[in-house]
Amino acid sequence: MQYRALGRTGVQVSTLALGAMNFGATGRTTQDEVGAIIDAALEAGINLIDTADVYSHGGSEEMVGKAIAGRRDDIVLATKASLPMDQERNHRGSSRRWLFTELDNSLRRLGVDHVDLYQIHRWDPSTSDEETLSALTDLQRAGKIRYFGCSTFPAYRIVQAEWAARQNHLGRYVTEQPSYSILQRGIETHVLPVTEQYGLGVLAWSPLASGWLSGAIRQGQDITTQRSQVRPRSFDLTLAANRARLDAVERLAGVADQAGLTMIQLALGFVTAHPAVTSAIIGPRTPAHLHSQLAAADTVLSGDVLDAIDAIVAPGTDLAPAEKFDTPPALLEASRRRR
Repeated sequence: MQYRALGRTGVQVSTLALGAMNFGATGRTTQDEVGAIIDAALEAGINLIDTADVYSHGGSEEMVGKAIAGRRDDIVLATKASLPMDQERNHRGSSRRWLFTELDNSLRRLGVDHVDLYQIHRWDPSTSDEETLSALTDLQRAGKIRYFGCSTFPAYRIVQAEWAARQNHLGRYVTEQPSYSILQRGIETHVLPVTEQYGLGVLAWSPLASGWLSGAIRQGQDITTQRSQVRPRSFDLTLAANRARLDAVERLAGVADQAGLTMIQLALGFVTAHPAVTSAIIGPRTPAHLHSQLAAADTVLSGDVLDAIDAIVAPGTDLAPAEKFDTPPALLEASRRRR
């Protein structure tokens, strides 16, 4: 396993991080399976575990907490808040009121007295940067969080938060957690240059592109992955974007074969090759999934392989632009583009 500094914090984290989104009801994993996955991940050298309050509606945090009991000090523990937890209008967002309440809920579910990294899961347009950063700074000073970061923020919102922190003498985000894979490279044009400029660590989620790069999706085969059952439109081959992804996957498989790599090694090696990326977050649902992904822990792609990938999916290109999660509201809501 390789390790890198988490942004400007000086904390060393593994280049593969364990994502816990599939733990619990979402991935239909049991506590025993979660324990086995975490045991194997830690034994392999992974030291960063990333979860969120919304994963399995708190179930993921509870399972992680039970699995890490007694070895908390060996783990860089990260969680997130801001996505809706229920129908109550104030049980979401990044207001001071909600962050103070929900962090305590997360700490209780995890069975710990602090988390190392607390992240705003999505930008909340109804709350000012000053309020959010002020709340996070106070939680940090209270010892409940060590650092704080953002997730899937548009580049301009990262910049705005940096300026708000400076102008109001508040703590700064130290990490950004964007979606990034060979098939979704849009952040190379805007987000990654900004994170490099401001020294933020980058924890890339969905490096296997929701399973498109796992090796399980190939031409002429039925698509039967769990994700395809949950989000069938994202795998509907009657849609042009999905046909383009499948064509790219077939060409990438040839690159992987020629290099003597699995598709997973190619995909994870690509993400961790970018100088702005700290870690790629893997999200195994079973121990078998984890072991296939751990095989990429020491994968270093050659310049020739990276050039071949660029020839298939050009830098800065999103093959599924409709699935971007950092699109500014002005592009999503017509009312924001009309007088």
